[in-house]
Amino acid sequence: MTLTRRPRRLRQDGVRDLVSETDLDASDLIAPVFVDATVDERRPIESMPGHERVPVDESVARVEELLAVGVESVMLFGVPESKDERGTRAWAEDGVVQRATRRIADETDAYLITDVCLCEYTDHGHCGVLEDTAAEDPDVTVRNDETLDLLSKTAVSHANAGADMVAPSSMTDGMVGAIREDLDAAGHDHVPILSYAVKYESAFYGPFRDAADGAPAFGDRRHYQMDPGNRREAIREAELDVEQGADALMVKPALPYLDVVSDVRENFEHPVAAYNVSGEYAMLHAAADRGWLDLEATAVESLLSIKRAGADLILTYFAEDVADAL
Repeated sequence: MTLTRRPRRLRQDGVRDLVSETDLDASDLIAPVFVDATVDERRPIESMPGHERVPVDESVARVEELLAVGVESVMLFGVPESKDERGTRAWAEDGVVQRATRRIADETDAYLITDVCLCEYTDHGHCGVLEDTAAEDPDVTVRNDETLDLLSKTAVSHANAGADMVAPSSMTDGMVGAIREDLDAAGHDHVPILSYAVKYESAFYGPFRDAADGAPAFGDRRHYQMDPGNRREAIREAELDVEQGADALMVKPALPYLDVVSDVRENFEHPVAAYNVSGEYAMLHAAADRGWLDLEATAVESLLSIKRAGADLILTYFAEDVADAL
């Protein structure tokens, strides 16, 4: 038998890397950092091995650890010292993210992105202002338009503190436009918006809610986060955010939605980010702990698949370990 076409020729050492279609680099990765105003020392997050809540005083040290292994970008999430119905600590000048942002911006060269949402700051754990009857009727969802002003205040406060980029994640209709308008009015027209444009109501978020203390006290988020069965809707969501001024688009979660990552990549010229979420991270750790998987190999392969699907940037809890391995 004569074979003129032999794909295995290009899989040999020496040429394999030369013809690789997809590369993964530390500069592609964004590392989440949880800053907790209620602790005086680092506290491990049980459901996310290797991750901790850090006090504000430790935030710079944590970011420097990430920079040392080649991770250049971080995203800050905050756990406030107190919560209320409207989440007022989210935009407080002396809020946990604002204080950490000032320190990190002043003392490091990290590219600093801040998560803009209210769920960690409200006593009910939802991402905005609730209807008056919400506690009695869990199906009642947040008041969309009343929430926009609070999200804008939060984004502006982050930019005032020194954030390089803001990332609204609440899936509130009109959030990008409202934030863009208020950032520009406050003199922050240079601050880009990474929108969680396509965020599904997913079962993969569990460990994050432990990490950020942001689980809903009642009900769920299905009235404002996307139905996992919907693919075409993702394009509509991304189009709306692009029209409102989004500079980059996020898909969350990543691995169960690689088809959606690919769709967004094909339909938009904007940079595309994907969030390799806490459940994706935790399940690989759990399997590795049982000896079923090689953690480093599966982590790298997972991130490579996200990049191959079309993501330019990956927000991942594996950022530090994978960057170090790379």
